[in-house]
Amino acid sequence: MPSLVRSTPAASSAVALMHFSSRLSFETDCSDVFSSQEAGEVDFVLVDVRGPLAYERGHLPDAINIPGRLITAAALAAYPKHTLFVVYCAGPHCNGANKAAVKLAALEYPVKEMIGGVTGWLDEGFTLSQGVMPTATAAMACEC
Repeated sequence: MPSLVRSTPAASSAVALMHFSSRLSFETDCSDVFSSQEAGEVDFVLVDVRGPLAYERGHLPDAINIPGRLITAAALAAYPKHTLFVVYCAGPHCNGANKAAVKLAALEYPVKEMIGGVTGWLDEGFTLSQGVMPTATAAMACEC
C-alpha cells in the first residue's frame, strides 16, 4: 500500500520542470523582494492591494497602495505598459493578490505575485514600513 504522498504518482521530470519553471514567471517571494530592495535593484513597482486602513497599519517598504478593486486603466495611466508590477495582499489565506494580478494582466501589464504577502514578510523577520510591527491581526487584515 503506497503512502498518501505516493497515492497520486509524481509527474515526470519533464512535466515537473515545465510546471515549476512556469511558476517562477508568475511568482516571486519575500526574500527576493527584500534582497532586491537592499541591493537597490528595484526594477518593479511593489503594490499593496489591501485597503487603505490595512496599508496604513503597516506595509512593505516602498510599496504603493492600490486596492485591488481600484485597479483600472485610468489608475495606471501614468505607468508604461512594460512596467512590472509585484502585487501582495495579507497572506496565503487571501486571494486579493491573485485578483489584482488578473486585473493587471487584463490591462496588459506584466505582473508577479509576491507569495506569502504580509504574513510571509513578517515570517521572514522583515519589518513593515517605519519599522512598524503591528499585531498579527491588524497587520494582516485584508480589507479587499
